[in-house]
Amino acid sequence: MAYLDFSQTETGTAAFAGQPRKSIDENPAKAALSPLEWSVVALAQNDRLSSLKRPGRIALAMGRVFQPRTNPELADPKLEALRRIAVIAWHRGYAIASHEINAFMAAGFSLAQYELVLASISRSRNARNQRALP
Repeated sequence: MAYLDFSQTETGTAAFAGQPRKSIDENPAKAALSPLEWSVVALAQNDRLSSLKRPGRIALAMGRVFQPRTNPELADPKLEALRRIAVIAWHRGYAIASHEINAFMAAGFSLAQYELVLASISRSRNARNQRALP
């Protein structure tokens, strides 16, 4: 059970015992993406969910016989994690598996950036759906 420790505060605010104290000057960084990252989100709109799967042996063999499929995977692991989240969000909205969210966060993004991407895609999806209605 947590309790407020009023005797140990330096800034005049109570701190929860057992929790590290944060100074008042520590503000969480605003969630933002670079222009390159926003372009990855925009380009992911045109990618299919199947672009997230690695092709199997049969698909590779068929690609050699017919026309080879281009690899949509990005070379930068951080941008690829962003692309994966964006592709899923464009197709499924907020229904994203926890392992994808964990991979996104492990790539160096924050939870605030995750929420920013999903909110932006959701607004765009809603606007696109409104234009489609007669």
